Amino acid sequence: MSLPAFWFVLIAVLWTGYFILEGFDFGVGILLPVLGRDNADRRLMINAIGPVWDGNEVWLLTAGGATFAAFPLWYASLFSGFYLALLIILVALIVRGVCFEFRGKVDSPRWRARWDAAIVAGSALPALLWGVAFANIVRGVPLNAAHVYTGNLLTLLNWYGLLGGLTTLSLFALHGAIFLALKTDGDLRRRARSLAVRIAVAAVPLAAAFLAASQAGHGKTATDVTAALAAVALLGAILAIARGREGWAFGGTAVTLALSVATLFGDLWPDVLPSATRAAYSLTVSNASSSHYTLTVMTWVALIFTPVVLLYQGWTYWVFRKRLTRADISETEPTAPVQESAAAGGAS
Repeated sequence: MSLPAFWFVLIAVLWTGYFILEGFDFGVGILLPVLGRDNADRRLMINAIGPVWDGNEVWLLTAGGATFAAFPLWYASLFSGFYLALLIILVALIVRGVCFEFRGKVDSPRWRARWDAAIVAGSALPALLWGVAFANIVRGVPLNAAHVYTGNLLTLLNWYGLLGGLTTLSLFALHGAIFLALKTDGDLRRRARSLAVRIAVAAVPLAAAFLAASQAGHGKTATDVTAALAAVALLGAILAIARGREGWAFGGTAVTLALSVATLFGDLWPDVLPSATRAAYSLTVSNASSSHYTLTVMTWVALIFTPVVLLYQGWTYWVFRKRLTRADISETEPTAPVQESAAAGGAS
């Protein structure tokens, strides 16, 4: 395998890790007002992802850095052409991180409600826009001879891009519900398991339509296989969660996301950013890559440090593997302060 091809595959792996890991905490944020019946439930949901959500975002930073170093022309055209969409994602991620830190600083239901609403928006917007972005990368965008994007934000909001966005939004919500069923216990666990089955009613047809459209327009023999396997894994996950097998269900949605990313990158190959204006203007693995020396140095760095990062993150998940219950949060903050109970009684 050539070095440009190796880095194309490695970037696909990084995005796979990001979608699997960040996907479930996006899902938890999206479902906060749905499953969080009171402050104790919402705190329990946030605590479920609290030790890992910021570590999950490292995959995004690494994927962006790897793209910049290995394929600078791809990075330049992608980040300039998708600038507004990526700026919205960045602001949403910043707001979400701030919300996790600030929602408990003031003992006020109104204060927490505002931050919770921001958590939902900060989770749903990236979940939607990442799907829109990747769908357009596969579909192709208007590039001129200098590889400069000539469209605008509305250009990206085509039917295929929006279908991709709704697919990632629904899959992340499903992934998050299954994660909560796996990570919590008690009433929240039961409700998360039930909600996952209901979300699947929307997620399955959306994912099937998006993968079918992708394969009809850009598919190859190999990616036909990965798309079919992704569908099988998704159905298996739904069957598992319906039977109360949360571990198998979470593994199923993780495999679904991994195979979906593999399908999209496989459909993209050997391009990295196709031009919808003229095929000759497309960026490919060959014409967008860095020099051989740069890729060689990067490869050695990746081979040395990637296992260290994986071991550390795996250790983090192992340490925080315990299921959470409402009893785990009652010692650090009252679940129903006197002021909150009074306000609730007055409102009713």
